[in-house]
Amino acid sequence: MRLRALVAQVIVLGVVFCVVFCGTPAVPALAEEPPAETVQTTPEPEKLEAGLVSDEDGARAIVELAVPAQAEQVAGEARLLPETDVVLQPQDTSFIVVQGTGESLAELAKDPRVVSIRRDRTYSPSSLASGLTLVGADRAHAEGADGRGTTIAIVDTGIDAAHPALGSKVVRQACFSVVDEGVRSLCPNGQEADTSERAADAATPVCLDGQVNLCEHGTHVAGIAHAVAPGADIVALQVFSRVDDCGAGEPCVTAYESSLLLALEYLTRLKDTVPGLVAVNMSLGGGLYGASCDGEPEVQEMRGRLGALLAKGVATVAAAGNEGSPGAGVPGCLSGAVTVGATDDADRVPDWSNHGSVLDLFAPGVDVDSSVPGGRTEIYSGTSMSTPHVTGALAVLAQRAAETGADASAGALTGRLTAAGRPIVYDGVAVPRLDLYGALTGAAPSPGVTQNPGDPGDPGPGDPGDSDVPEEPGDDPSPEPGTPPVGPTQAPVPIPLPTVTVTVTVTADPVDPPAVAAPVRPTMCVRGTSKKTLSAAKWAAEFGTGKGTLTDATLRCYLGMVGKASRVFPELGGASTPAAARRVLKPAKRTKRTVFESELLAAWLNWASGSVNLTARVNETTSVGDALTTAEARRLRGSFPSASASLLGRHVNARRT
Repeated sequence: MRLRALVAQVIVLGVVFCVVFCGTPAVPALAEEPPAETVQTTPEPEKLEAGLVSDEDGARAIVELAVPAQAEQVAGEARLLPETDVVLQPQDTSFIVVQGTGESLAELAKDPRVVSIRRDRTYSPSSLASGLTLVGADRAHAEGADGRGTTIAIVDTGIDAAHPALGSKVVRQACFSVVDEGVRSLCPNGQEADTSERAADAATPVCLDGQVNLCEHGTHVAGIAHAVAPGADIVALQVFSRVDDCGAGEPCVTAYESSLLLALEYLTRLKDTVPGLVAVNMSLGGGLYGASCDGEPEVQEMRGRLGALLAKGVATVAAAGNEGSPGAGVPGCLSGAVTVGATDDADRVPDWSNHGSVLDLFAPGVDVDSSVPGGRTEIYSGTSMSTPHVTGALAVLAQRAAETGADASAGALTGRLTAAGRPIVYDGVAVPRLDLYGALTGAAPSPGVTQNPGDPGDPGPGDPGDSDVPEEPGDDPSPEPGTPPVGPTQAPVPIPLPTVTVTVTVTADPVDPPAVAAPVRPTMCVRGTSKKTLSAAKWAAEFGTGKGTLTDATLRCYLGMVGKASRVFPELGGASTPAAARRVLKPAKRTKRTVFESELLAAWLNWASGSVNLTARVNETTSVGDALTTAEARRLRGSFPSASASLLGRHVNARRT
């Protein structure tokens, strides 16, 4: 099931820095829909992504071209269109980025040199000693296997290269960062690209918001990779941009797809001069797919970039994401990526880690103490922290392969890791947990362990103690984002894949005089644990000033999750703020369209609050995820069937769990 067919794409890293990826797949017919309303399974022939043509306010879009040499001519034609501007025109690249209305983009799509036009989506940034022991890195180091002679790349929020924990191993830097209205470049030169000596500096003033460094995620990730492979060189790439107002006037960082594509292209060329480059770490992601997303039109360029790296022997290691669902975001949902979920030191899967058959490996990701800018360390949790464990492990294996003459291809190295890992059976799917020393020595995997969501030690949403929850509406408000369910061993909530929204523990040694205390960050945004769904009208009341039981922070958290998961909201549906969401949920005029959109948004909010899961059944043949996929496909084609709205209202927004 394609969950993200309902889910717009935002590449989010492991730190919540506001960071965020349709032949339409065969969409299941819904039992309550009349036959005449059956959704077509054939992809629309137009080059323009579904929904863009109806965007009257303008959108930032990637215009894919047949060959790079045509970029100048197509850009010239685009500039002649009304209300259209070419905002990015990279050299020797087969795409340009255009800001224009749906009408202008539709006109541009008629150009035979244009292959496709799609939104320039955004992505977000998605934990050491005990983890190193668990995966056997300490034993590998003792035998001289530390990644020497290899290079790894960290595509993230930049790196504090001077941090003592990195051992002066950052040897090259580059930055690709979007500049737009309300969006500032994080490159030190203030431009959209920078390849100078300190191009990916995470201590640049634009990264700072008072005492908070919005760019610390990349340094934390790099510290983990370096701890696993201390002999490997590091290439730092900054791909995020600063958004000055991500809600309530708070800044955050976001990575645009165009920046990611340029970074991956840079690395593909770099491999020609740095043959030791063996792995790229992408602790970020956008969207949520329940299975491989290889066939999705909107990710083909990303898929191609990963394929080009793989063909040159470079593995891309990606975070699965922290939504607690089966599947992964982009790029983790691509088969060309090595996709990583999180476990703790007891090999338990925390309830926030994505999981399932899309994953290639689990690795330690709970309470990981690593470097952050300014010479400090902090403790974070998340699949962002798991991913660099695998990136470092690939460097160690590549070193040993070079020394012994073994197969050093990316596929062979990854295969050794997956073959040696301890099987973790979670939710019925077995995924190996990283065992670097086992892969290095060819040892048989440790005996597997089985865990199911809700098992003791891994209380999921609603576990335990929900039998006493009141049944009256309003008596069971969703907990604040990040509030753990009752239970003695609940894993810490993860950091967002960058907008940093978690409380972290600072482990820097005190100095005399006492150091200024590190700023306390708000709680991480995660799915709620409500046991009740709310109707569209009740959600509208929650978004009304002083009328609901949920705080603004909680509502903004849920809207952010919806924006990541849905292809309709917030970009097309205009529900990016509480006030805008209330207008959708309680429209001034009730039409087929407004009723349809209100039920659709309410269904997504019920998912974000934890009161309904995408795998829950609507009927014998249809899940909630199927119903949302079908409804969003119809909305993107401009169809608003009453039967579909009724299905969402009656069987999703009025269900009891």
